[in-house]
Amino acid sequence: MEFKSQRGPSFGNNFNNRSEEAIGTAHDLWTAYREGAFTESPRPWLGWLMLLEDCEDSRSPVSVDEPHFPVFPEFKGTSYMKRYELLLRRLVRERLYDAATFLVATEAEGKKGQYKEPAADLQAKQFFASLGGHIGTILAGQS
Repeated sequence: MEFKSQRGPSFGNNFNNRSEEAIGTAHDLWTAYREGAFTESPRPWLGWLMLLEDCEDSRSPVSVDEPHFPVFPEFKGTSYMKRYELLLRRLVRERLYDAATFLVATEAEGKKGQYKEPAADLQAKQFFASLGGHIGTILAGQS
């Protein structure tokens, strides 16, 4: 289970770094599993939880530069908040992760433990239900 957070001001560089980490970590783990590094173990469960600061910089549209290849349309005119949502959704749809959740909070809300979930398919309850189901499957196999 991976937990990441990001707050301003450098959303651009940090978004790219978090994306590379998420993809690379999953590929490394699945390669190790495929090659038998986890001998005699059940299939791992991978989850990625992202907490992003909800501020003007994370909500504002980002410009794109296309010197070498076109940017996918869904990324044009989007904010870093929307880009994280797209990333997390793709990590799950590509089966790199079993579940992902996306939380956003202002600095004041975060200090109080309050947050928002901007995407219905990336909510914490689904994330933890997926983890619970995996644990239940493992426990059911241990008689």
